[in-house]
Amino acid sequence: MLKIYAVIAAVITLLLDIPLELFKQEYSWWLVPVVLIASFVALIILHIAVLAISILTVNLNKPPRDTNFFRFLVKVFLQIALPILRVKVHVTGIDKIPEDEPFLLVCNHIHDLDPAIIYYAVPNSRLAFIAKREVRDLYPFIYKALHKLNGLPIDRENNREAAKTIINATKLIKEKTNSVAIFPEGYVSLSGELLPIRNGALKIATKSQSKIVVCTLWGTKEIPKNLLRRKTDIYFDVLEIIETSDNKHTVELGDHIHEIMDVNLRKVKEKE
Repeated sequence: MLKIYAVIAAVITLLLDIPLELFKQEYSWWLVPVVLIASFVALIILHIAVLAISILTVNLNKPPRDTNFFRFLVKVFLQIALPILRVKVHVTGIDKIPEDEPFLLVCNHIHDLDPAIIYYAVPNSRLAFIAKREVRDLYPFIYKALHKLNGLPIDRENNREAAKTIINATKLIKEKTNSVAIFPEGYVSLSGELLPIRNGALKIATKSQSKIVVCTLWGTKEIPKNLLRRKTDIYFDVLEIIETSDNKHTVELGDHIHEIMDVNLRKVKEKE
């Protein structure tokens, strides 16, 4: 999309040449590039402004409207923001992800920025994240964005409310509205070590009989430390696609998912 904005900026420059005759000025050697760059930057600023307004006007008391336009705004914003922040996302196994059916994506959780990296790495899967309810108070702007993307809050300390969230997430997949993304550990791992899997969340897949896309993420915690000073390498790996059924035991699934996640995370750490 940035290339398209560059083309639009070039067209704007050519159109401005009609009344202003930019190319005929004796100082056009610097004026034309300045107009071109200014047009490109203005398009980027407009894009960010439209995204911000779209998020600020979200009404949390109303059902979300998960539109292609808003997902486009988020996708392009991440394509702009991550390179500026000197974040390089290394993605492997993306070709394994189902393209014609919704699924449950599970990933380890090491930082609050993890959802942004996953949205960047998997932009076309209409992911709806299950996020801890505390995000509403800690990061209200981000919470509104997740809500508009059909995200679901979960109360990790209230089993009844958590069950309702799992039912609603299952419904999203069954109705082919969204794929769902969860961090099955339930909490951010402060040490970076993989925490035990909360198997109950895997019922989203068994009840909807959808595939489970198992992923790992590493390096997100370094973004705030390296911010603008040095490059941050992020590793997002799609490891395995697991077929599920309603009678498959979630404990068995959880043990398998934990094992393959743990093995891959150890490999990634060894590369550093």
